[in-house]
Order: sequence, then C-alpha cells, then structure tokens
Amino acid sequence: MVTHHFKVDIMNKLFIYSLITGFLFTSCSTTRRQLGPHKTNPDTFNKAAVVTAHPLASEVGVMILKKGGNAIDAAVAVQFALAVVYPNAGNIGGGGFMLYRNNQGQYNALDFRETAPKKAHRDMYLDAQKNVIPDLSLYSRLASGIPGSVAGMWEAHQKYGKLAWKDLLTPAIDLARKGFEISERQAKEFETHKERFVRLNPTGAAIIKNTTWKTGDLFIQVDLANTIERIANEGRDGFYKGKTADFLIAEMNKDKGIITHEDLTSYRALWRAPIASSYRGHKVVSMPPPSSGGTSLIALLKSVEQFPLQRWGFQTDSAIRVIVEAERHVYANRAKYLGDPDFINVPVQQLVDSTVNAAKLNPFNFRQATLSKNVNADVIPGYESEQTTHFNIVDEEGNAVSITTTLNDSYGSGVFVNGAGFLLNNEMDDFSIKTGVPNMYGLTGERANEIQPGKRMLSSMTPTILEKDGKLFMVVGTPGGSTIITSVFQTILNVIDFGQNAQSAVNSPRFHHQWLPDHIDVEKDAIDMTLRNKLIKDGYIINPRGNIGRVENILVLPNGKLQTGADPRGDDTAKGY
Repeated sequence: MVTHHFKVDIMNKLFIYSLITGFLFTSCSTTRRQLGPHKTNPDTFNKAAVVTAHPLASEVGVMILKKGGNAIDAAVAVQFALAVVYPNAGNIGGGGFMLYRNNQGQYNALDFRETAPKKAHRDMYLDAQKNVIPDLSLYSRLASGIPGSVAGMWEAHQKYGKLAWKDLLTPAIDLARKGFEISERQAKEFETHKERFVRLNPTGAAIIKNTTWKTGDLFIQVDLANTIERIANEGRDGFYKGKTADFLIAEMNKDKGIITHEDLTSYRALWRAPIASSYRGHKVVSMPPPSSGGTSLIALLKSVEQFPLQRWGFQTDSAIRVIVEAERHVYANRAKYLGDPDFINVPVQQLVDSTVNAAKLNPFNFRQATLSKNVNADVIPGYESEQTTHFNIVDEEGNAVSITTTLNDSYGSGVFVNGAGFLLNNEMDDFSIKTGVPNMYGLTGERANEIQPGKRMLSSMTPTILEKDGKLFMVVGTPGGSTIITSVFQTILNVIDFGQNAQSAVNSPRFHHQWLPDHIDVEKDAIDMTLRNKLIKDGYIINPRGNIGRVENILVLPNGKLQTGADPRGDDTAKGY
C-alpha cells in the first residue's frame, strides 16, 4: 500500500539511478512530445532510440545505452522496468518473444512463451458435460502457464549482454521500492480493475488500497522490489527456485492451481530460426511458431503485394476490400494449422508461399464481400490433423531488438503472488480450450492448438524487423491480442505503400478482420462514413470499437538517423540521443 506521497519527477529519479548504479548520464536529447492522437511530427535521434509503453521504461533503456550497454542490455532493463511501471502487461509473471538483429545483419529469435504445466490436459476447463466452465481459463489460479519472461531475459543476456546482470535490474528495483507517480490512465485502470483484484487477492496487494487512486499517487511495491532483487543476485534461479518459487507455489495451492516446483525448474527459453520473406524490395523478418504472427504477417503481405496499393491510396475503397479479404483468408489458416512446432507439424512454407497467397485473392470481387462461412482453411497435402506490451530498441552500433511480452488479458489473471508482488498470466486461454470455441479475443482454434503438458500456447505476437538494400530499415511491433498481426501489417503498409513517416504510420486509424466473427472492427476515425455505408451495402459488417493496438515503430532514415513513432493511444514514449 502507499504509505506516503511526494513529488519525484523523471529526471530526479534518474539521478537516483545514477547514484545506485555508479555511473553518470546526461538527459536524453528529445523534442517535447505532444500528447493525444494528433502528433504527426516524429522524434528523430542521431545515435540510439528506445520506444516503450511507459516514459520511465524508455528513460531506463536510454540510461543503459548511455552507460555502454547494447540493445540486449537495454532490453533486459526495460523488461524489468515495465514489470514495475506498467503492471497491466509488463511482467515477470508472463512471457513473450524477442527478435534480434545485430549490426552485421545476423538474426536470432528467442521464444520465452509460457508453457502448460505438466498436470495440464485437454479438457481441464470443461465440466462433466464437456461444456466450457466460464472464466476458469481466465480469472483463476488455474489460468496460468509457466512464466517465461525471467528465463527469456536471462538467456538473452547470457548470449549477447555486455553489462553486469545486476546493474540492469537496479533501476527496476529502485522504481519498485521507492515508488513512481502513476499517470491518469493508470489511476483509471487501477480503479476499473479494483473489484477483480480484491476478489482474487483476499490477503491484499500493493495495487489495492481503500481510497481512490488518483493521478500522481505514488505506487510503491516492496514485495516486487524484493523479488527483482533476488533475481538480480541469483539470476534465473532467483525466480524459478528458492523463495520466489515457494511464494508462487503457495499461491497455486490456495485454489486449483497446478504449477509445481518441477514445472518452474524445467522451464527453458528457446532460440528459434526467424521466419523471413520479402515485400516490395524489403526483407521482412519476424517470429516463427509458436507465434502465429510472423507466418500470418508474411502471408498477408504476399496476398496484397499483387495490388497497386500506393496508387489506390490509404483506406480507399479498393485498398480496404483487398486488405480485409486477405485478413479473412489468413486467419482461417491460422485457426487450423498453427500451434507449437515442438508438438505438431506446422506447414510454414506452404502458409507463406507467395503464389498460394496471391491466388486466394485472384480474381478478386470488388463489388461484394466474401462470407467467412464460405472461407475454409487451405487444403495442405500431408498435413496431420488483448493485453500485451511491445518495445523497440536500436543502439549506437546498429543492433536492433523488437520484443513483445504479455500476461494475456490486461493485468493477466488478476492474481498477485502473495509475498512476491507480481501478477500471474492467464495465457492458458490462448490454447483451444475446446475446438471451435473462441478465446477472449474471439479467435477460434482446432486440434493444432489443443492443451498438452509442456506445450506452448499459440500467440499473435509479431515482433518484426525490416531491411532495405541490406541495411536496417524498420523495427516494429504492438500489443493487441488478435489485432497484433493486422496492426503490424497495416503499419508496414502505411510506411512502404502510403509513404507515411514513423509517427504518422503509428497514429493512423486501424481496422481489423480475423475471419470469425465475420465483421470488420474499426476504430473511431478509420474508414470514413460514406465508404462505411458503401461497404455495408456490399455485404461487409462494420463493428465500431475502441483503440486497436499500441504500435511502436523505429525507422532508419537514409542519413542514418532514427525516426520514432510512439503510439498516442497510450502513455507510450520515444527517447534517445
């Protein structure tokens, strides 16, 4: 609980960091950032850039780079800082994916997705009549997979890090122990989720207080500070063994949880070969399965590459129809074929084949919507049967990192590990808990993504890096559940086809189609009303909704400078020097 209140601005807090970690740094050279959806002028930096969901996390990343750390060092520091300052998605109790490109153009992909506990089984969320038990896969201690974030950061640092591990976690420890002032957005979120926090955490948590959270309140998390300190001192064993592990298992034992000490100690982050292709002369590199993101993104790009999007223009009639129909077909394949490649045969090459994807939309009907009930997954011979956060970093040497991590729902399961201070994920809902039954994002799945012990649940996370003429061109990604893939897809189109700068590409209103349910989700300013009415007349169903995604974007300009886009849909902030 918050015990006192005082003003601590960002620069004063960074001065505290410098005292603790034993180095000095200068303030980030950045222009004043306009708030709201109308910022169109991107920030530009000469040497290095960090774009995250929270200004303090971005400051931490820049601080590590200025100390001499590389992109991986900064990523580790940012990940732990986000676990403190952005608890709705930043985490040590969840998992994610990292795409890394060094300055020589070599890539690696790290899978630190959560896994199903060894006691998990296909029907664990069904009653005796094989019906889904409401909310059991979402808001309970049975909803959590084995967390992978700590193992992922440890593995990345062991392979590529330069600075001492302990120094990278010190800023997060300081933020948690001394507190930070919450934003207006965070105050509203804390209050919105208070009932769930109280119901699931009867012994209390730092995020729960008797009075109302207000803008500028100090949020102190002593238990979380102690947990990160154990990880700083003991490495991955500070989380998967010892006191922290005991706290987590004690939480499991309170109510139906099945994660065991053996589950924790046996968890491993895995290096995987990235998936790569091309789009209009650009190399596109993204995450392979068990993320569906890279495969689906490339399939989308290959589907629309045959059409003159640049000539048609941004969100014109023809462009929208082509994009929607591409999304409809690709998400149908996602539902049938994608899952954990360590458990099933995922036909990636067939799914991203340029000829196959182009043929789905050729010939194309520009006068009538296709009905999703008439769209089936491709027949592939030989095949056997929304809250997240993203950040991008480019360091002085030209190394780039694109990382997406998640707890699944905003604030995950809502369960805090008593004594350890961190939230548990509810990623088990990302499995197909029953064939044909949609998850919380409306995504349906089949046997490829059914629950099995040790299996990694399918994800939409799409950390992506693009090259042009062999040089780093774009680092992009977003949170957003099922809308992640289409948000990254449309941001790439905004830059390459529609000529938008890094910030405008992020700002631009978005729309989304995922096969089922059969409608187009549209943000408030997406698709003007005249065109909406025309699409409705031609059989498209328009579903107005709130914000879609929170994209982070870095473009490398021809002169080598770094142009950034931080999504105004949140508190997202670009920093650099």
